[in-house]
Amino acid sequence: MTTVNVRWNAEMIRRYDLAGPRYTSYPTAPQFVDDYATSEVDAAVARSNAAGRPLSLYFHIPFCDTICYYCGCNKIVTANKKRAQPYLDTLYQEIAMRAAQIDSDRPVHQLHWGGGTPTYISDEQKIQLMAETRKHFNLLDDDSGEYSIEIHPGAMNAETISVLRELGFNRLSMGVQDFDPKVQEAVNRFNSFEEVAELVHKAKEEKFHSLSMDLIYGLPHQSVESVDRTLDQIIDLNPERLSLFNYAHMPHLFKSQKQIDETTLPEPQEKLAILENSIDQLQQAGYVYIGMDHFAKPNDALTIAQDNGELQRNFQGYATHGNCDLFAFGVSAISSIDNIFVQNHKDIPGYTKAIEEEKQTPILKGLTLTDDDQLRQAVINQLICHFELEYAPFNHAYQFDFCEYFADALEELQPMIADGLIIRSDSGLKVSDDGRLLIRRICMAFDAYLKSPQPVRYSRII
Repeated sequence: MTTVNVRWNAEMIRRYDLAGPRYTSYPTAPQFVDDYATSEVDAAVARSNAAGRPLSLYFHIPFCDTICYYCGCNKIVTANKKRAQPYLDTLYQEIAMRAAQIDSDRPVHQLHWGGGTPTYISDEQKIQLMAETRKHFNLLDDDSGEYSIEIHPGAMNAETISVLRELGFNRLSMGVQDFDPKVQEAVNRFNSFEEVAELVHKAKEEKFHSLSMDLIYGLPHQSVESVDRTLDQIIDLNPERLSLFNYAHMPHLFKSQKQIDETTLPEPQEKLAILENSIDQLQQAGYVYIGMDHFAKPNDALTIAQDNGELQRNFQGYATHGNCDLFAFGVSAISSIDNIFVQNHKDIPGYTKAIEEEKQTPILKGLTLTDDDQLRQAVINQLICHFELEYAPFNHAYQFDFCEYFADALEELQPMIADGLIIRSDSGLKVSDDGRLLIRRICMAFDAYLKSPQPVRYSRII
């Protein structure tokens, strides 16, 4: 397919902007069950080895120096850097424990450090963590993998950029959020344009393959004009990728959000105007709408993967390397191994006890996907990554009639078809330019779990 940009349709957004999953996985995390059997995990790892798929590795570093009030991540806020080493020592034990089960010759196509703030740990600790990883896994030495790390630009020395490049990282993700001082003060997140620009210059000097910047719309004191100014500065910095996330104010779930004065949040119409203006501004600057809040330059690997029909989606978002088994390490980390999902303990005491006292991998919960789960996962991944779906490949792969199997889903899509959000033909489905912003709503038609009598609370789509 040829990538086409998104078109704003205010009437359709008002009609279909309800709450729904983000589909970094299907089934989504609320479906995971407690007391998931270790034997299920071991069997999945064995099947994974037999298949010989390449690996994706994720490492969760939960620490932050200060708290950002909007944050919903699993993090530990402390200025005491000594807390990191005991956690890392336990993390190394988990790596060794799990790696002993995995064929050592399987190449690592993707690697990602997330958090928290992964750059919270010292450069020496970063070097040690990568050394432990390299000891147990077959990391690529030719710079062909997608090895990325999240950084907080307001709390980082530019020289660390060089250290990260030497360790093998070739992609950076910076959480900028907003450059407006009033907004930064309201959310307790500080990084000046000058600080970010220095890191960007250093990253280009070190020849990182790609730089991604995260922004949030819907924060306190934001307006169309203020976000417009931030985007002008971001565009001048010329990152290859950009994410524009919707701030979901849910203080009942995230205690830190109680620090935000709700009266300073932009009104719903202003928030929509911010998004509309931002999309227009980014497209005029040459960015392509990849989907689900993500934009990229036409020559970036994400855009190329989408054009080639190879784009994938996993727990870290959009990915250029599909067909990997994801092994995730650290507190709260989620793995996707063959046909199972498993999540580690969400707090350090539980995580540490499992590894150091019980001498077992720190699994808290998990899920074995049924054949129906895997089919719907494939359908949702196809739509959310490529905005079109042909029936024939599914009919051939699953030996069924797509339209007959998904008769209920296609019936649910009928109003969206009538409204021009999705086009149905004899051969398949195609999301229109008007429907791209509402892709989550379209995917929801294929989500069997949303019909549960105990629905899960999700954030709004837009």
